[in-house]
Parts: sequence; structure tokens; C-alpha cells
Amino acid sequence: MNALKNKVTLIGRLGAQPELVTFESGRTLARFTLATNERFKDKNGEWQEITQWHNINAWGKTADLVNRILDKGNEIILEGRLVNQSYENKSGEKRFSTVIEATEFLVINTKKAA
Repeated sequence: MNALKNKVTLIGRLGAQPELVTFESGRTLARFTLATNERFKDKNGEWQEITQWHNINAWGKTADLVNRILDKGNEIILEGRLVNQSYENKSGEKRFSTVIEATEFLVINTKKAA
């Protein structure tokens, strides 16, 4: 049953420079977006591409590494888990979001060649 755990692996590019937040407790959080692309042939035989954007959170030592190593445009392999969050917006409505909490990453390529 150990194989049936909450685990996500993505390969993609950072859409923006990571944002580092340090809380009063000293704990750090790095936030960034990751774009993944899928290519497929449609029914007419033409190539199509779909880009999915993922919100990523990294905590603690992983956040410090993200802040030190990653830049906008880097291509990475990321491993983490799905986390469902809920919050109230300014008008008091309850909202939900799903983020990926990163546990590990590996840089494949630095910024995309122009």
C-alpha cells in the first residue's frame, strides 16, 4: 500500500522568479509557478500544445535552495505532493485551491535559449 501515496512528479519551466517569505517564527516559504507542456496530434493530424500552470510551495531547507538556485525560465524536475487549501476572500466567500508542495527538485536546464 505504500505505493498509493500522494506523490506528484513534474517536468517544466519556472514562469516567474520565486518569491521567498520568512515568517516571524523563522520558517521560510518559497512560492513559484511551473509551466508544463503536452504535445499531441488532433483529429486532423496537426500538432497541438497545451500548457498547464501549477502553483508550487516549498518550505524550510527546500525553500532556501529554491531561492538560492532557481530563476525564471529554469527547466526542472520537481517532486512533491498535492495539498488542498481553503481560505476566505475579502468579501467573506470561501475559496479553494490546490498547490503542489515541493519536496525535491533537480535543475535540467538554465534559462531557455533565446
